[in-house]
Amino acid sequence: MTDSEFDNTLIAAALQIAADEGWRNVTVVAAARAAELPLARARERFPGRGAILAKFGRMADQAVLDGDPAEGSVRDQLFDLLMRRFDALQSHRPGILALMRALPAEPGTALLLACATNRSMRWMLQTAGVPANGLFGELRVRGLVAVWLWALRAWEHDESEDLTTTMAALDTALSRAEQAAEWLGGNIRGPTDLKVAPNQD
Repeated sequence: MTDSEFDNTLIAAALQIAADEGWRNVTVVAAARAAELPLARARERFPGRGAILAKFGRMADQAVLDGDPAEGSVRDQLFDLLMRRFDALQSHRPGILALMRALPAEPGTALLLACATNRSMRWMLQTAGVPANGLFGELRVRGLVAVWLWALRAWEHDESEDLTTTMAALDTALSRAEQAAEWLGGNIRGPTDLKVAPNQD
């Protein structure tokens, strides 16, 4: 079994445990035993539970970046990239939803995910050709994180096969962020301009 296959198998087992028993019951040992994987190799590949999430996030990003480059405007490219990321999450939806429910009681895990999300959104921006370094780059990253979290809340409740609700929420969030500040093109006025306004519809 290659390292990639090993990682995929252990992560799938961990997220299945989360779906069945709750995230609090997820450990590297439990996931390895559930998947019938050797504990020594699991310890080498995943020093702790946080490593499962970190690796899964990188796998989701890799799935996005492995696809054909998106075309069109920056906004269109970001829409395509973020929807690809939702598609990557969809295969482990029950486990991820269980994780999301557990986050209020797990501040350490929430902080880990926040840092990972920042890194992922920086990759999405740069993939779409948007500079993401320096002060303005940080503001763009914060803006795209806000967009992602807005759409993630929709995904949490979206039971449609084609993620129609998620796509609509993402489209709305990108539109509102674009209207609030021209952060996609580089004319950023300040961090407060990057917040996605609550839905008033």
